Amino acid sequence: MSTEHHHADSGAHTHDEPTSFAFDAESEAKIAAIIKRYPEGKQASAVIPALYVAQKQMGRLTGSAWVPRVAMDVIAERLGMAPIRVYEVATFYFMFNTKPIGHFHLQVCGTTPCWLRGSDEVLRACKDAGGLKGYGDTSADGNFTLTEMECMGACVNAPMVAVDDDYYEDLDYESTVKLIEALKRGERPTPGSVIGRQTSAPVGGPMVLTGTESE
Repeated sequence: MSTEHHHADSGAHTHDEPTSFAFDAESEAKIAAIIKRYPEGKQASAVIPALYVAQKQMGRLTGSAWVPRVAMDVIAERLGMAPIRVYEVATFYFMFNTKPIGHFHLQVCGTTPCWLRGSDEVLRACKDAGGLKGYGDTSADGNFTLTEMECMGACVNAPMVAVDDDYYEDLDYESTVKLIEALKRGERPTPGSVIGRQTSAPVGGPMVLTGTESE
């Protein structure tokens, strides 16, 4: 697994590393519930969900969902961990952004099933419609950050793009452009197959158990 975070270092939507961080009321309630899941002395097991809460709070309050180092320090103190142990987790998992990103995180799968089904065209659409130069770029308007991802487990409905935590599947150039234009308008299309595929059934619908006739 690659642990490199492909996020832009410059652009209109940048933030300085904050000098302080505190969980807000919404996050405090979530953190309290998370820590209760683990026995006394095992609070360090909560590090992954705690990082996720911090990233969500940054997205909610600043428009950029990332985890600054000061937030990792707060988590380390709360969980009784050495800060370096939190840094190690945050930099290992691709789901955590350790640099600011755009308001929408476009994560394009380029693994073999998606590539065979046209992920190159999906990438081209993201670049054209999102105003992006390529992977690692953030658009000048701060709306989009583009990241290449390894398999995200939606192979049956390839190709796909994750927008933050939402999966959009069965994409092509035109439907990807349509998705990005909707995001620009402040709309959030319903996640899932853009061609109306029923879960992971074949295109056109289920092929078996469709009748009720008896012999």
